[in-house]
Amino acid sequence: MNRLQEKYSKEIVPSLKEKYGYKSAMELPKLEKIVVNMGVGDGAGNSKLIEAAVEDLKTITGQQPIITKAKKAIAGFKIRAGQPIGCKVTLRGENMYNFLDKLISITLPRVRDFRGINPKSFDGRGNYTLGLTEQLIFSEIDYDKVVKVRGMDIVFVTTAKTNDEALDLLKGFGMPFKK
Repeated sequence: MNRLQEKYSKEIVPSLKEKYGYKSAMELPKLEKIVVNMGVGDGAGNSKLIEAAVEDLKTITGQQPIITKAKKAIAGFKIRAGQPIGCKVTLRGENMYNFLDKLISITLPRVRDFRGINPKSFDGRGNYTLGLTEQLIFSEIDYDKVVKVRGMDIVFVTTAKTNDEALDLLKGFGMPFKK
């Protein structure tokens, strides 16, 4: 059992039960999955950039990414329908908790001028989206092998019904929100 899974069952569950007055264990909000998405806008014409993004994402998450394709053509961006435009990974279970632990304790503190993450990036249904500007903040990435510096979106999908419940859940895991 991962360190964060243990923390969830021993510390977060009792504090959420006390604060929100849950009667059933099924009512408790929990982290369902983490989706890591890397868009490769300029890679639409160059398959090498897509492959590099897939390799970077695989190194960061430890799981094979799937390539995302454009749903419709956008002439202004020179994109045709069905053209590869990025890659994503959906993490669940043990991999999800390992990635979250690594993100909170190692990766986020490495960000330059880091003062905490924005607590307003919730979607209204208890899901949180975090945008990172470069993949170099992950310790697994070798700077010399990076083809192009690009950012990524990390979406934390929870079973929480409100943003406040999700905020308390993620704070319980140790997410460094701004005060």
